Amino acid sequence: MKRTGKNTGKKILVCDLKREHGTIRGEVMRSVKRVLDSGWYILGKELEAFENEFAEYIGSSNAVGVASGTEGLQLALMALAVGRGDEVITAVNTAIPTAMAIVSAGATPKFVDIDEDTFNLDIRELERAITGKTKAIVPVHLYGNPCDIGGVMKIARKHGLAVIEDACQAHGASHNSRKVGSFGDLGAFSFYPTKNLGCYGDGGMVVTNNGKLAAKLRLLRNYGQATRYSCDIEGINSRLDEIQAAILRGKLRRLDRFNKRRSAIARLYGECLKDIGALELPSYDRNSKHVFHLYVIRCEKRDMLRDFLLKNGIETQIHYPVPLHLQGAFKGLGYRAGDFPRAEALSRKILTLPVFPALTDGEVMRICNCVRRFYNGRGRRLS
Repeated sequence: MKRTGKNTGKKILVCDLKREHGTIRGEVMRSVKRVLDSGWYILGKELEAFENEFAEYIGSSNAVGVASGTEGLQLALMALAVGRGDEVITAVNTAIPTAMAIVSAGATPKFVDIDEDTFNLDIRELERAITGKTKAIVPVHLYGNPCDIGGVMKIARKHGLAVIEDACQAHGASHNSRKVGSFGDLGAFSFYPTKNLGCYGDGGMVVTNNGKLAAKLRLLRNYGQATRYSCDIEGINSRLDEIQAAILRGKLRRLDRFNKRRSAIARLYGECLKDIGALELPSYDRNSKHVFHLYVIRCEKRDMLRDFLLKNGIETQIHYPVPLHLQGAFKGLGYRAGDFPRAEALSRKILTLPVFPALTDGEVMRICNCVRRFYNGRGRRLS
């Protein structure tokens, strides 16, 4: 494999948005100018065009732009009339916003443990968690790795439950050549700046093949108004603005190329780190396409390795250090330490290494050599 890029010794970030912007700055500025010159900033032609383009990309009939991925999940639940007294099942190791969206919709999160190989929701635990109060399942395609969405859908249909895919980290990921987000009743995406498809602020999208749900979502995101000053249902203010939509239109055209680069970085990590016994590298189904929003390894002496890398100018993060059932915000749900042993054990070992399209092969080699030095310099030094 060709090795490119120089080891300059500069700090390597987990995600360097400034470097990414440098590669697309001209187009971004032209997109912003186009919107400013139009004088129309909310619910206009740019959003309509982006919704159509994103729906086509995902393979859904409808896409509805909203203010964030979190509110996308909340609005999807509201569109399905899931609320007070209802339970919604999701993975215990996901980001806090997944559960907060459920709470914001008025429902109660119910957590399940994870598959220790893929880190995604465990199908076996899913069916055991269903009760008479369960109304929906929110499976998470964590880190850009598709969950067993086929298994989730089978269980959901068996029990008459709605499915809202949390695809907030999985733009472009697929299972059996079908894009995630298009399997469930609805799918939610985030355009937070660090995402594979990120804007320059907050933003989100909900996709669905159900025209009635799409129409309801369009009401819900705009106070429940079908026309100005005419409120048909209770809604909220959650709209993707024209500037963000215009920027995202340009970035969507680059998404597959950027995802391809992320996959190349992941392969290089795999080649360079596979013989280190203290590490376990990402695992995914051969029928799925992982888009590596994050490159998360499981490792021994995690905190010591993290400190060592930082001293050598390499930033890492932990996604996520505390499972949801142990967060103070969810104390009232009655969970205790030990309820989800696989997620708890995983949280003490996972570490996120840098992965973003502008990361060079040379920088990846520098990271890998540093990891190898930490583990007593065993194995070959890479060049």
